[in-house]
Amino acid sequence: MTEKYDYLIVGAGLFGSVFAHEAKKKGKRCLVIDKRNHLGGNIYCEEENGIRVHKYGAHIFHTDNKEVWDYVNSFVEFNRFTNSPLANYKGKLYNLPFNMNTFYQLWGVKTPEEAKRKIIEQRAEFANIHEPKNLEEQALKLCGLDIYKCLIKGYTEKQWGRAATDLPPFIIKRVPFRYTFDNNYFNDAYQGIPKGGYNILIEKLLEGVEVRLEVDYFLNRNYWDAIADKILFTGCIDKFFDYQCGALEYRSLRFEHKTFNMEDYQGNAVINYTDAAIPYTRVIEHKHFETTKAPTTIVTYEYPDTFELGKEPYYPVNDERNSKIYNNYLKMTKEQTKVLFGGRLGKYTYADMDDTVVAALKLCEEQFKE
Repeated sequence: MTEKYDYLIVGAGLFGSVFAHEAKKKGKRCLVIDKRNHLGGNIYCEEENGIRVHKYGAHIFHTDNKEVWDYVNSFVEFNRFTNSPLANYKGKLYNLPFNMNTFYQLWGVKTPEEAKRKIIEQRAEFANIHEPKNLEEQALKLCGLDIYKCLIKGYTEKQWGRAATDLPPFIIKRVPFRYTFDNNYFNDAYQGIPKGGYNILIEKLLEGVEVRLEVDYFLNRNYWDAIADKILFTGCIDKFFDYQCGALEYRSLRFEHKTFNMEDYQGNAVINYTDAAIPYTRVIEHKHFETTKAPTTIVTYEYPDTFELGKEPYYPVNDERNSKIYNNYLKMTKEQTKVLFGGRLGKYTYADMDDTVVAALKLCEEQFKE
């Protein structure tokens, strides 16, 4: 006789894990399945030579929501990692986000007033752009030529695999400038990395929940649909509906991990490479996330990649065409009485981790109303 569950959760990432934890607290019997051989989705870390490697790119938890911060810290204590990335353009380093250090490196200006005058001067060249038609025009109107050329153009074109003149202007809605010498990338009050890595967070969330790994939902869909009263699906929404409204576009990533026989390779956790001639977008040195003491270091080169079957979908291409396709799928979800959709793939969205936690908790509230 087939076992019966209250909820089948497809995907053991952050969204599915938070939902499973809260459902278990409500006395619900859950089964979590995932096609990968590990928990955690894209926040999974792997320990090598005493260093925790973010296998799917750098993940830094940041939020202004104290309730969310307290929630994740109730499972594992977070350190106070401050994200202060650098940008490398043709061998010269610039601080990010755009702040007084950046402006000094670009133009030699030393006061906020000098920096503001310089940016006004840079923008003035493009005052004739009233309604930007593409990302390039939008960026030039917002920040002028120097910042665009050195720190935006090459990185963005690599990331999206298109010329900036072919990208929609809304990708850069604004360009924040800080007129202080502050390299803290996030404005959020709370940020950090779990002490011991993200695996601890996911394992604590899924404690006492039945999990089966290396299980592809789509290979035996009728069986999985039959064993639970409800399903939370966190995979690609277009695949769930068998691409009936068309395939959604994504950008993918490719990671090249290297070990170097030295204590420190680049002196910073993240360096972005904004020159179009360099094929990767950033280099991540993992030991800096937790100030790990080790005689060697592990570095990841992150390459943007086209998305196709067999590759991991990372960034939704939220242009007009894809938004229309997604909205058609969204209408189809309303007809599903048994299936819930969540997570970045189920909602076709790019979501920070705090937003993911909030969305999962909100879905739980809707499901488990007293």
